[in-house]
Amino acid sequence: MTDLQSPEASPPSTSAKRPLVVMTNVSKSFSSGTLALSDMSLTVAGGEFVSLLGPSGCGKSTALRIISGLGDVTTGTIDWPSSRINAKGLPEGDISFVFQEPTLMPWQTVFGNVYLPLRLKGVSKVQASDEIMAALETVGLKDFAKAYPRELSGGMKMRVSIARALVTKPKLLLMDEPFAALDEITRQKLNDDVLRLWRDTGITVVFVTHSVFESAYLSNRIVVMKARPGRVHADFPLVTSHERGPLYRTSEDYRAACEKVSASLLEAMGPGAAMEMH
Repeated sequence: MTDLQSPEASPPSTSAKRPLVVMTNVSKSFSSGTLALSDMSLTVAGGEFVSLLGPSGCGKSTALRIISGLGDVTTGTIDWPSSRINAKGLPEGDISFVFQEPTLMPWQTVFGNVYLPLRLKGVSKVQASDEIMAALETVGLKDFAKAYPRELSGGMKMRVSIARALVTKPKLLLMDEPFAALDEITRQKLNDDVLRLWRDTGITVVFVTHSVFESAYLSNRIVVMKARPGRVHADFPLVTSHERGPLYRTSEDYRAACEKVSASLLEAMGPGAAMEMH
């Protein structure tokens, strides 16, 4: 059966592994005066698949960008206990980011797009070739290395984006609602692909979504965030007796997980939230 802690409970013991990233009392204010995050604390251990779940505008993407180093904290700290830190205070080569849009270069082939992060590191195309082809094979696009983005479907473009993120072999993969714009069939297939990658590589994933169903399917831990200013409302493990896959989607475990996650999200959103949810 699915294991779920009550909202506002202390975060569970995440792993026997050393924490990969630790956010402590992080707040973020923008120049407009908007307070996006308030006193948010979060610890992610190696090998976890953590979903940040919450309504639009609750600060999920802001938290992800702060973890990635694309945004600064106003107050609070970000620590990397398991990584070598560079001069900017970020782990060296340990993070990759998959955005909401594939952000591919239309003038480059699939191979060229996946090569980009290695090129920026000064690795020659010849040296990088094996790594690029291995990353493309991982996402099922080895035969499309010479294709251009205009020749690909939306789901294939997102696979290229994932391959580009994986080619540097990061410890932490950050994903910001990467499948939100895709049709349901493609989205389910990519959910399965990401789960397979997570199992096969042992990578740590922090996945932003506003979908109860997606979070309950993918995660072994869910962090529910309150509406702006964003902060943690509930932090709980999601353990199931079923293998995550097509059969899990029709299981009692999955139904129960969706129900409990939905209830936690409603509590985080406060009075009147039921009228706002679709």
